[in-house]
Order: sequence, then structure tokens, then C-alpha cells
Amino acid sequence: MEILKDMEPEKKEIKNDTLAETNGATRNAELAKAIMERHFRPSLITTEAWEGYSFAGLEIRIKESTDLYGAMLWPSAIVLCHFLDSHRETYNLMDKNIIELGAGTGLVTIVTSLLGAQVTSTDMPEILGNLQYNVNRNTRGRCRHPPHVTELTWGKDLEKHFPRASCHFDYIMAADVVYAHPFLNELMETFDHLCQDDTVILWAMRFRLDLENSFVGRFQKLFDIEELYDLPSLQIKLYRATRRIPWSPRVRDTT
Repeated sequence: MEILKDMEPEKKEIKNDTLAETNGATRNAELAKAIMERHFRPSLITTEAWEGYSFAGLEIRIKESTDLYGAMLWPSAIVLCHFLDSHRETYNLMDKNIIELGAGTGLVTIVTSLLGAQVTSTDMPEILGNLQYNVNRNTRGRCRHPPHVTELTWGKDLEKHFPRASCHFDYIMAADVVYAHPFLNELMETFDHLCQDDTVILWAMRFRLDLENSFVGRFQKLFDIEELYDLPSLQIKLYRATRRIPWSPRVRDTT
């Protein structure tokens, strides 16, 4: 009888843990559903194909280029935009200086611009035409600061085009920039160059392969990271990161 009594607290703890896991999974599923409901398709056949998104109280129309991998919109961008739109008080982007890496179709650039930021939107040369089209289409006459679209090839001529002495960004935005491409070292170098001590990185990533996990491990050597969202149904995590400040011993005052 005493043994059974001793087991009761353990059973209760297991039950509570199971209930917490169930509630957590339910909340994550509801959040993922709310995020993906931001996306809609035109109800009528149009002369130009586009995908619709609802952010900052406005309708955003995005044209994809299916022949370019980087000019397609991936769910990580929707996750990041949902977070920014639903956390405006915590992350007030008004007049903040932002750079987006791998902007692709431009959704994150557009949403951050609509939320009042000064945005530099970057990607590789072959992506810029469609990116500029989407940005112009959705921000002209709507934004406090017109976004600037420009080329940035990761790891190349960073100091020339973005000198650390004069280029200061409050935020670096990145959505789905880590996948099976051969430029992960250059991407890390770019994060390192652009991120100053008070810069905040908001980075959404879809986990597909062990490659993503290994990149996060390397990333943590330079940056302190906090997990903001974990959405198993979408295989996406959203991180907040800041530069890791090197530890130095405190100098004793001998005066």
C-alpha cells in the first residue's frame, strides 16, 4: 500500500507533463494555422499569376518566378511576417534601419516597410528584377520610407558596399536562407560583418536536413540565440539573435 502511495505523485507528474505537451502541440497547431491563413489566392482568373497575403492591414500581391529557386516564396517568410505584424509593440519597426538578406520575392521587405522601417532589400543579381517589381507594386505610396533594393552576394565585397563604420542596422531579417546551397560559409561571414553589438537578427528557418542543425551550431559560436517560435507542423523555427560579447575578466580597481 505504501508503495502505491509513493507512486501516486509520480503518476500525477507524468500526467501533468503529458497534458502540457498536448496543450503545447495544440497551441502550435493553432498558431501555424493562423499564420498560413495570412495567405490567399485570387478568387478570379487574372491575366497575371499572383499570390495574396494580408499583413499590416493591407493586401499584398506577390509574383513568383518559378524558374528561379530564390524567386519563390517559402513559408518561413510568412512566419517571420506574422511575428512582426502581431508583435508591433515589442518590435516597433518605425524608423528602424533594416537589411534583409536573401529577400527573394520581397514579402518580408514589403511588410517591414509597411510597418514604418527603412529597409535595404538584398539578393543576387538574377533575383533583383522580380524583387524590385514586387516591392514597387506593394509599397509605392504606402510607406513612410521607400525601400531600397540592391545586390548583395554573400561574402563578396562586404566592406566595399556595406562599410562597418557607416552602415549600422537595427535589424537583420532573414527567411529560409539556409538550405542545401554551397554558400553557407559566405552567409555566416555576411551575418558577422553586418551585425554590430546592438543589432538584432530575426531569422526564420525551415529544417529539412542535418545541414540546418549544423549551421545553427556554428551560428551559436558567434551569436546568442533565443527561440521565438517552434512550429513542428511547418518544420520551421524563428530565432532572435544578437552578437555574442566576448568575456573579459573584470579589472580590479586598485586606487
